[in-house]
Amino acid sequence: MMKKLFLLVLCAFVFAGCAGTSDNEIVAQQPLVDIYKNAYDEFNDENYDMAAAEFQKAESQYPSSPWAADGLVMSAYSYYMDDDFAGAILAIDRYMRFHPGHRDVAYMMYLRGMCYYRQVSDVRREPGMSAYALAEFQNLVNRFPRSPYAKNAENKIIILKNYIAGKVMYSARNDMARENWPSAISRLQSVVSTAQETVMTAEAMYRLTECYTAIGLPEQANGYAQMLKINFPDNDWTKKLK
Repeated sequence: MMKKLFLLVLCAFVFAGCAGTSDNEIVAQQPLVDIYKNAYDEFNDENYDMAAAEFQKAESQYPSSPWAADGLVMSAYSYYMDDDFAGAILAIDRYMRFHPGHRDVAYMMYLRGMCYYRQVSDVRREPGMSAYALAEFQNLVNRFPRSPYAKNAENKIIILKNYIAGKVMYSARNDMARENWPSAISRLQSVVSTAQETVMTAEAMYRLTECYTAIGLPEQANGYAQMLKINFPDNDWTKKLK
């Protein structure tokens, strides 16, 4: 990332040195080279909120220049470093709207996914941001499977699917404790049918055998027990079957 920052500064200086003015040209409020210098000074001093504001000037004062998109990229990253995820997402949305073909689209999709990912809470709360993060990372992998960010996104997808399944399992266990069997069964079946690759699937099958046994449906209970034995023969939940 720092290599990219250096290249951006270098290019900004070159651009500023080569740009000329004509009699009819509207002079910007501040030279581009000064904007980037101030922005990187603030960034290197870890004044990320100030850096973000400075980087946005490159886009607002020079919207038609090659550096407008780069200014939004660095503005979004600065907001992210400041834990201002809302500010980062606004900068990313503006970037996506006005620069959909820019070279850093994959990175900005990854950064937006990370903004949501960093806000994921524990499994006892509503998933909220986890669904947004999952959708963003999945979209990134689908659109840019060879991107340098795709592998990391795939790892985050696995984590998020387990998180969401964990949330469902937490609610299902509470339903079982209250003997709300229909609700528990519905939640557990959703884990089995939509989250097969998560670590929660084996437990969900085991809990379904408990639920159906509790409501007096041994045939359905035995069906999930057999499914558990076939799919997870060495799992600890399989060993709990009587």
